[in-house]
Amino acid sequence: MSETQLIERCKKGERLAQKALYETYSRRMMAVCLRYINDRETARDILQEGFVKIFTSMDSYSGSGSFEGWMRKIFVNCALEHLRKNDVLREAAGLENTAELVHTGSSAISDISAAELMQLVQELPHGFRTVFNLYAIEGFSHKEIGDMMNITESTSRSQFTRAKQLLQKRINELYS
Repeated sequence: MSETQLIERCKKGERLAQKALYETYSRRMMAVCLRYINDRETARDILQEGFVKIFTSMDSYSGSGSFEGWMRKIFVNCALEHLRKNDVLREAAGLENTAELVHTGSSAISDISAAELMQLVQELPHGFRTVFNLYAIEGFSHKEIGDMMNITESTSRSQFTRAKQLLQKRINELYS
């Protein structure tokens, strides 16, 4: 069955189509949830919440643009909603003298795998990790991130810069 047929059947509330949609996209959307939430059980809860939102709002998908992109945005918003609700985005990790964290000219980044890099991203403080994911991976602008997270655009930029610096420091420590 094509994606278009699957979407149309889901819009009609057909349970088998919903199951097929879940089986098709759940692993990819779980990866999205885990980028924002460290705890696997909480990420699973957000995954379930996201699919409930998808199934109840299927009519709002217009058919223009990527369906997977539309879904991804819902999961990102569910994760952000959870982070806001638990006030973890307000927890600022103090990184004094962040300019000292980066050692330029290091080739350590070439020695790290994508899985190792994603693990290091998971270890970032919540605010840094969230902004890093939204900007570097999801492709949102700092203005959009500011609006989504109820922070200023400059705070988003600062959090992203600090996230990069902290990642570079960790990479240098592990691979230099």
